[in-house]
Parts: sequence; C-alpha cells; structure tokens
Amino acid sequence: MFFPTAGIEVAPWVPPLVAFVISFFTSMGGVSGAFLLLPFQMSFLGYVNPSVSATNQLFNVVAIPSGVYRYCKEGRMLWPLTWIVVLGTLPGVFIGAYVRTSWLPDPRHFKMFAAAVLLYIGVKMARDLLATRGAAGGGRLTRPRGAGAGGPAPAVVVHGLSARRLAYSFQGQDHDVSCAGIFALSLVVGVVGGAYGIGGGSIIAPFLVTFFRLPVHTVAGAALMGTFVTSVAGVGFYQALAPLYPHLSVAPDWGLGLLFGIGGTAGMYLGARCQKHVPARAIKAMLAGVIVFTALKYAAEFFR
Repeated sequence: MFFPTAGIEVAPWVPPLVAFVISFFTSMGGVSGAFLLLPFQMSFLGYVNPSVSATNQLFNVVAIPSGVYRYCKEGRMLWPLTWIVVLGTLPGVFIGAYVRTSWLPDPRHFKMFAAAVLLYIGVKMARDLLATRGAAGGGRLTRPRGAGAGGPAPAVVVHGLSARRLAYSFQGQDHDVSCAGIFALSLVVGVVGGAYGIGGGSIIAPFLVTFFRLPVHTVAGAALMGTFVTSVAGVGFYQALAPLYPHLSVAPDWGLGLLFGIGGTAGMYLGARCQKHVPARAIKAMLAGVIVFTALKYAAEFFR
C-alpha cells in the first residue's frame, strides 16, 4: 500500500501490529509509544519528511483515548496534574512545531536532535531504576490493606489544589508537589515534544517520577491525557503550516497515522488494564534499553 504524503510503500497490516506491540508496554508507564514509532518510521519505513512528526502526533490522537478511558474507569486519573501539564505543554508544542519546520527540516540534523532527546530520556530512566531499586514506585500496584483480591484497584484522592501546590494521596501515601515546577517543566517538554512529534508524554512521565517523586501508577493517566491534548493541537498546527511550506511535506499522512492509531488503540487499552499486574521496573528497564540503543544508532548515523 502506497502512502503519498509519506512517500513510502508498506503492507497495511504492519503499522497496526507495530503500534499495538509498542503501545501495549509503553502505556503502562504513561507513554503513548510515539517516541518509538518515530525511529521505526524513519529507519525501517524510510519516512524522513518533516511530516513524520505530524503523523506521529496523529497516532497519539487516535490511540490515546482508549488508555485514558481505562485509567478513568479504575480511578487512577489525576485530573489536576493533567491540566497543569496541558497548560504548560500546549504553548510549547506550537514553538516546537515551528522549530521542526524552520530549523530542522534536514533528516540528518533531525536524527541528531532525536538522538539527543532519546539519550537524555534513556539515561534518566536508567538512573531512576538504579536509584529506586526495590522501592514501591518500581514494583507492582498493590491493593490497600483490607481489600480483597476481587476488590477495586486503589484510587487517587485529591486533598488540595491551589496556584502553588497540589496535594493528593494514593495507597495510603501523601504527595505534595509544586504546580509552578510542573508547569515550567511541561513548557520545556512541550517545545521538545512538539518538534519531535511525541506530544511530550515520554519525557514528562519519567521526570514526574524521578524529580517530583510521584508514583508511576498515578502519573500514567495524566501523562497520556496531556499528550493527547497537545497532540491534537500539534496535528492542527502542522496542518495549518503546510501551505506556508509548499516545498516540504509538513501535513500528516492521514492514512498511515490512522493505521498506527488503530493498533495503538487496542494496545493502550490492554496496557492500561494490565498495568496493575505488571512490575513497572521491568517495563522501565525494557524502555530504557530500547531508547539508549536507538539514540546511539542515530548519533552514529549523524557522524558517519
């Protein structure tokens, strides 16, 4: 099947299958999997036009709602954190999209940029794994005392929200974080995520766990929802920019993005449902290894 915007030919069953496998695992950590779909599209499919970023964000738009729905159903959707992340990343996405089309249209330079982003994420995840060995944030989602095996999973309880602080509890532990700190981080992540075409979830989720010491099971839903909202804006912005750059492929490839999204929808729903049964440390270790390997591969290609 030929995709004219991407300029590639691929069997129609390949994108959904790849997206399903990737998003099943990554959605457990609050990551859509777009950061792994990008190198797959660039390296294996040969899709290196600037529009690959927009297509990646289209995948987020189609696939993420199923995972968010599952987290909401299980009471693990931290809405105050979600809207702080959205307010920070949304303006950054517009800046990042402009950076991608104006300063990083060359595939070689974009690969070096992608390598730097991926390597930073991978190193942070690896350090987090080493620092939290045996900690609750790296293990299974356990049920609260007194809950039967067939009872509901622990839910997030918000105790307070102001312009300065967000306070909530989960599994009997209280958490208090700075709203301004999360907003500033989200703004920077939005710029990088907008240029890279990932919506920012794969960057902000590890940061929230590592620097703000938030439980991964309460961050996942918020990170996915933030990625969804910013990806909607990103797709619209790339589509609007397309007429201004007639010599470049800027708008998303809708057919390819929808095929990726179909597989991602099933993968994210099942991943969110299985999250409480799977050790988060194992998922993080797998992701860290893949990210670092991909980053080093891109860096080697840049200097070759």
